[in-house]
Amino acid sequence: MAHHDLPLLRLCSFDKMKFMKLGSKPDSFQTVGNCVRCVSSELETDVIIKVEDIKFHLHKFPLLSKSNILQSLFRKASEESSDEIQLIDFPGGPKAFELCAKFCYGITVTLNAYNVIAIRCAAEYLEMTEEIDRGNLIVKIEVFLNSSVLRAWKDTIIVLQTTGFLLPWSEHLKIAGRCIDSIASKTSVDPSLITWSYTYNRKTTLSEIMRTGIKSPKKSESVPKDWWIEDISELDIDLYKRVMVAIKAKGRMDGILVGEALKTYAIRWLPYTVEELISESHILRNKSLVETIICLLPSDKGITCCCSFLLKLLKVSILIGVDASSTEDLIDTIALKLDEASVNDLLIPARQPQETTYDIELVMQLLQKFVASQEQNCESKMVKNNANEGDFVLGHGSWLKVGKLIDCYLAEVAQDRNLSVDSFIKLSQAVPKSARPIHNGLYRAIDIYLKEHKNLTKLDRKSLCELMDVKALTTEAAMEAAQNEQLPLRVVVQVLFFEHARAALCAAKNSGKSTNGAIQSDDKTVPDSFRDEMSKLKIKGEESQSDTNLSKKDSMNGTGPRLLPLRSRRILDNLFLVRKGAGGSVENKSSETSISSQSPTSVVRGAAQSSSLGRNQRHSIS
Repeated sequence: MAHHDLPLLRLCSFDKMKFMKLGSKPDSFQTVGNCVRCVSSELETDVIIKVEDIKFHLHKFPLLSKSNILQSLFRKASEESSDEIQLIDFPGGPKAFELCAKFCYGITVTLNAYNVIAIRCAAEYLEMTEEIDRGNLIVKIEVFLNSSVLRAWKDTIIVLQTTGFLLPWSEHLKIAGRCIDSIASKTSVDPSLITWSYTYNRKTTLSEIMRTGIKSPKKSESVPKDWWIEDISELDIDLYKRVMVAIKAKGRMDGILVGEALKTYAIRWLPYTVEELISESHILRNKSLVETIICLLPSDKGITCCCSFLLKLLKVSILIGVDASSTEDLIDTIALKLDEASVNDLLIPARQPQETTYDIELVMQLLQKFVASQEQNCESKMVKNNANEGDFVLGHGSWLKVGKLIDCYLAEVAQDRNLSVDSFIKLSQAVPKSARPIHNGLYRAIDIYLKEHKNLTKLDRKSLCELMDVKALTTEAAMEAAQNEQLPLRVVVQVLFFEHARAALCAAKNSGKSTNGAIQSDDKTVPDSFRDEMSKLKIKGEESQSDTNLSKKDSMNGTGPRLLPLRSRRILDNLFLVRKGAGGSVENKSSETSISSQSPTSVVRGAAQSSSLGRNQRHSIS
């Protein structure tokens, strides 16, 4: 193949490309017609050599003095009384042969990174060795490769790229391996010792490639550690894989840089549109590219790509149908870094036969793998909480981040009408309790789900709300929940109860009173007498429709501004009765403020006959 047929890489540098001139005579080759090349000479040509569809009319003597294979072919042609020979499967094509022929004639030939491998393979085919003539073409090319080309950064990459078009000759001559070893060695050089030019279009990070030009290192500038990444990204996938394997094998490259190199390569070569990704003409290449990047990823959490990029790579893998084992490897890698993900990253389209918009099962799989990895390293990640055997107190923020991430993800997917209650509950319960110390995010997700799924049964609503611990709500979230008509009455009662208990504790602390038996961080979160009374409070069901109508009527009658709806106020009044009755020192409220006399749906049994509520008296709100 001619050197002008080889792909020209985007590696032109400010440095002059290395070159070597052989011979001194002027060029005397001429074109006759479309398929004939001949030498302008007083002597008549005596041999015709055909390479592909081009015929070269040449002289035997200069060729015989340099090529062993031509000597053999000329003898065979003479025996057959023929003056034409054909070179089959000639490496580099007619252009490479012409350069070799010019060398035989002593005509000036210029070797450079673009043509040196084609000429080297052609010289090997023609057997232009030292046994035939001292200072023959092969030895001269080897000197040029070793002393110039392989010592130059960009020239080496160009040469490596050309080897792919000269197989199997380039592999037989081990040229690709020599180039790869040279590149890998240069990437390990101390950046302060680098004097060659390199392509560096990224200004601050490796997140985006800004193709604005080529940067040549200056003495006044420090060379970045990732200076080599963009240049090797121009290699074909097979050669790129070999280079990255060699770089990793050196054992001197930071894994983070390896991850960034893979990210840059993916950005450089993966199509930007879904149509191009899955098109028949590109899908096989895209699969190979993605599978190669996955197999090159560092496996340890601390030395790989950012989680956002890995999740995008996972989306592509699923879309184009990458090999299942490669996808599973990628999932394992992502699971180790799940705490770095964002909600948008996790919004991966669902696979068949799932009916949801997003792939809930995949997120569940990632979460389970993350939890398993954390539990395996619990000694370094967590410390045991002596107060609650079996619970863990976080040693690192990654646990909390994942808990918050899943709650936000639930809030996002809760809008999907096809998301079942069981799927919502299953994903929520997969988050360990210690990763969710505050339930505000879970409350919002449940609230959104209830609003988007109006036809839920009472049992489903109850199951959803049982996921939430009202003690773990902040004051702001609790006040909102107390006014939320989507929630079952039982949950509202619980919210009001614990908010009242929390207020009582604050008041006690502010007044300097003893807080023995008061709110802590577990079930013993209220005064003992108050908790005993509320344990006997039985909620029979949801608020009736008549209570809702009464609340609306009172609001329309302008009975004054309220912080809570009428239902919540009546429940709170009842709690005050229980609280004061438990102390045995405060008289019961009159029938004008009693929830039993004002609400047709709420009854406090025995309140009308007693001036105070006994500690063991039973109440029921229905």
